[in-house]
Amino acid sequence: MLEIEFFHDVICSFCFPMSNRMRKVMDKYQNLDIQHRSFALGWEVEHFEQMFGSHEAVKPEVLNHWDAAKQNDDEHCFNIEGMSQTDFNFPHSQPGLIAAKAAGLIGGDSMYWEVFDKLQEGLFVRNLNIADQNVIDDLVKETSIDFDSWKKQATNDETKQAVLNDLALVNVYGIQGAPALVIDKKYLISGAQPQELIEQALEQAAQEANINITKPTTPQFQVLGDNTGASCRVENGTWICD
Repeated sequence: MLEIEFFHDVICSFCFPMSNRMRKVMDKYQNLDIQHRSFALGWEVEHFEQMFGSHEAVKPEVLNHWDAAKQNDDEHCFNIEGMSQTDFNFPHSQPGLIAAKAAGLIGGDSMYWEVFDKLQEGLFVRNLNIADQNVIDDLVKETSIDFDSWKKQATNDETKQAVLNDLALVNVYGIQGAPALVIDKKYLISGAQPQELIEQALEQAAQEANINITKPTTPQFQVLGDNTGASCRVENGTWICD
């Protein structure tokens, strides 16, 4: 398996299109082990105050980043106008990262990813305050995870510690920004790169590691005869023979 550590933050605008690209990667290739890691642009409100002077100053500045991220986004899903009209301060990273990590501890990286994407949809498309625990709860309920199990895990101290362990790994690796991909602990893809570049980099890394990530193609048969021979099949749960 080709190991890919995907560092991203729920409040990171460029992480939003990158997540969509990585899902396309998962659909296209095999033998990939994508591990989701936390990255915090603003772990606590105090960090925003240190960076921007006040919590209130964050949103106007960040919305300028959203405009650039919308151009990077293949789907152009950002609702910038809607966010500009909201009456809450820009959410910090910690609540959403803990929510996603709790999902991952219960259901693995696929569940982490589902909750992470739902939280990003909530912020960037639906303009919800994903630092508000009630909002987070409602969004998690829209996913396939068992809510009661998730809620219990989210309040467990080990979940926050798991996020902090990821943030420590960010420092160990020397990662300066999100999104970032660390491949087999050898290679770094920094930023929301184009789909083609990501795929070329992964193919090169897989080739060097002697890992086959190419999915077998479905054979295309030439049909002989008129294809009207009698047969039995299942259509929409019904067994049909004709």
